[in-house]
Amino acid sequence: MPPFALNHMAAPRLGWEAFLDLSARLGCMGVEFRNDLPGALFQGADPSVVGVACRARGLRFLALAEVKMFNDWSDAKRAEAAALMQIAVTAGAEAVSLIPRNDGVDTGEVARKAAMTTALRELLPMLRGHGLRGMVEPLGFEVCSLRYKSELVDVIESLGAADTYAMVHDTFHHHLAGGGPVFPAHTGIVHVSGVTDPGISVADMRDGHRVLVDRHDRLGNVAQIAALRDAGYAGPISFEPFAAAVHALDDAGPALRESMEFITDGLAAKGA
Repeated sequence: MPPFALNHMAAPRLGWEAFLDLSARLGCMGVEFRNDLPGALFQGADPSVVGVACRARGLRFLALAEVKMFNDWSDAKRAEAAALMQIAVTAGAEAVSLIPRNDGVDTGEVARKAAMTTALRELLPMLRGHGLRGMVEPLGFEVCSLRYKSELVDVIESLGAADTYAMVHDTFHHHLAGGGPVFPAHTGIVHVSGVTDPGISVADMRDGHRVLVDRHDRLGNVAQIAALRDAGYAGPISFEPFAAAVHALDDAGPALRESMEFITDGLAAKGA
């Protein structure tokens, strides 16, 4: 089985411990937690307790999300990032997630590159000082200030920061941004979700359309993952569905397992 992982968005109604149990039951290698779900992060539990529970189940704490609008840099953003990094260290997380502006601001080429460069340059010593990686996620929406992987790779290389920054290859956002080359050496994690609604245009796809990957998938998840693996990527493949229909499941385990098996079989058929 590929190295599957779960983002807490796959089962957001579960408390942190039940989510870890689900991940372990499915044979996952790791998890991602996030600070944008209802209620307190970890339901108020001490981050160190969560970290111990992860390790006790043989799970890696892959990333803690997220610093929102990381490229809208300010003193307040620095403080926000520092606070999240401290929690990540206490919990034993390997990385923090960095999410760009997605509001139509700084979308011009010069502005978006300048904003991204400034933020990543400022975050770099903070991440290194905490022993963390920064997982940067391009979003495919037209209003996003970071859509294209190639621009992110250029900035990472210009900062000499490939040891600290990695890219999130989100199959949904890669499709929305028009596809293009993949960068396996710069990819730290893959997020998977599918869109199966035949009536929605690509331009109108939104997070609420993101279900589990099956044979009706329109995003080419299996082909995207196969391309990455053929090019040398061997890292985590993390499930991140946002659709209400998935979140409403009383037990997401069977549906997640079925999607894992579909992806595994599809990759085997492609020899990936």
